[in-house]
Amino acid sequence: MLDILYTTLNKVPLITAFVTVGIIMWAAYALGKMTNNRIHGSAIAILIGLILAYIGGTITGEKKGISDITLFSGFALMGGGMLRDFAIVSTAFGVKLEELKKAGLAGAVALVVSVVIATVLGAATAYAFGYTSAVDMATIGGGTVTFIVGPVTGAALGASSEVIALSVAAGVVKSIAVMILTPFLAKVAGLDNPAAAAVYGGLMGTTSGVSAGLAATDPKLVPYGALTATFYTGFGCLMVPSVGYMALLALFGN
Repeated sequence: MLDILYTTLNKVPLITAFVTVGIIMWAAYALGKMTNNRIHGSAIAILIGLILAYIGGTITGEKKGISDITLFSGFALMGGGMLRDFAIVSTAFGVKLEELKKAGLAGAVALVVSVVIATVLGAATAYAFGYTSAVDMATIGGGTVTFIVGPVTGAALGASSEVIALSVAAGVVKSIAVMILTPFLAKVAGLDNPAAAAVYGGLMGTTSGVSAGLAATDPKLVPYGALTATFYTGFGCLMVPSVGYMALLALFGN
């Protein structure tokens, strides 16, 4: 029976990946409920995913994490850019434009200021740890913006795989921190209306972190925060490899 099941799952790797993610999400949200959703299920699911990716890469000695195991090869497609971008865009559905407009100038300013601050902090941290070239600082700075901006910046500028990996790690840490801390800070930050959620999304920037954090606060706010957070990612992908890199090059000259 187990042999039949294993053979069947091997023949449909993408479906196997979806089923596996479904089971992980179910378990993660069950654990989240045990914390009264103070730690959202999405944060727990990401942590489980990172652990499985590490185990998969360690066992096989390869570089693609869990997808290096034949049974879970479908994760290579499921975790690719196509489905990722589809998931990010889908978060914008349900937005009422009249509510989003209330964020107005504050949302736009929050987005620009946050991208600049995140890039500067990431670049400064990179410099402090010995990554002193403009390419490395821009890449790690981009990772501090989001874990998508980092690899995009690194690929555009020709950064090493080590630096790109560090940029992803920086973005993941930021994402998980936003997920966990948002419900605790929601009352202080005034996250009780769509306009505030839109500004918050532009300020924090990480779509996954903002979405999960707002879901634990008030699910109705998720589309507003997610929409501006998605703009944040796109804006970062445009600005960090170009303006950010040129600014760092002018300051450090290499």
